[in-house]
Amino acid sequence: MSVSTAPPPAPPRAPKKRRIRDTRDRGVSWSALALLVPAVAVLAVFVGYPLVRMLIFSFQDFSRQNNLFSGKAPNWVGFDQYQKVLTDGQFWALMGRSFALMVVLVVATMTLGMLIALLMNRLGKGMRLLVSVGLLLAWAMPALTSTVIFQWMFDTSYGVVNYVLTTIGLDFDRYAWLSQPLTFFMVVVFLVTWQSVPFVAFTLFAGLTQVPGEVLEAAELDGAGPVQRFRHVIVPFIKPVIAVVLMLQVIWDLRVFTQVYALRQSSAAANTDVIGTYIYRYGVAQGNYSEASAIAVIFALIMLGLAFFYIRSLLRNEDV
Repeated sequence: MSVSTAPPPAPPRAPKKRRIRDTRDRGVSWSALALLVPAVAVLAVFVGYPLVRMLIFSFQDFSRQNNLFSGKAPNWVGFDQYQKVLTDGQFWALMGRSFALMVVLVVATMTLGMLIALLMNRLGKGMRLLVSVGLLLAWAMPALTSTVIFQWMFDTSYGVVNYVLTTIGLDFDRYAWLSQPLTFFMVVVFLVTWQSVPFVAFTLFAGLTQVPGEVLEAAELDGAGPVQRFRHVIVPFIKPVIAVVLMLQVIWDLRVFTQVYALRQSSAAANTDVIGTYIYRYGVAQGNYSEASAIAVIFALIMLGLAFFYIRSLLRNEDV
């Protein structure tokens, strides 16, 4: 007698994977390109054309006295202007002064911004709102308005700073803060830091809100102190935010112009110049357009290099 055996059941079929359509395979969207045309046109007119003219001036011998007033065509001199700039000791002194000011501003701004962000993270809702309003008021004030206020505060005859310091017994009667390079840049550091701290504080505070509370509690239970928690827990979590803010502050602090130009006095202009004010004073005020254009091109290349590192850090953060 034969025994019939049923065939084994077929294994269950794996569910079909849904194919995700890769949008990168699509063709060029002409409607998107058409929407970009107005923005590109505005940038070409207001940014591209001045950049091209500046580049042309840097290869010419063009000045107000020799060409603009007389109507003579400028001569092409090639890289002579760049050679003149790069072999000028005053240019390297300006670069050193600008970078030294940038380092001081970045350190002061990042340190104070981080401390305020940590404070806001520990405060209650009411006090946090009060601190946020104060930061927003400082951030919303125009740069020129803030500069005029600081100019009055540090005025030689009527400044409140001299009055307070003299009242507490220090010898600051009619002290000229803005006439000496060292004290002038001290005032610039106070002013620019006061204006830049709100952005750093708000951005870092937004990053601190993303740090998991259970991780901080676990580190505290393991015996980690406040400094160790900040160094080994908080900083690794918000490192991408710190990198972006740091790079932005480096770029912005190298471009400081309004505060230095509005605060300085004519008697100390040569000793308180940074790159931006020197380009304006030497090029626009004195009419040495070609040499000033060469300095501007060199400075623009430096800024492009910093912008490259900034964009690369953004792309790295997106890949993480």
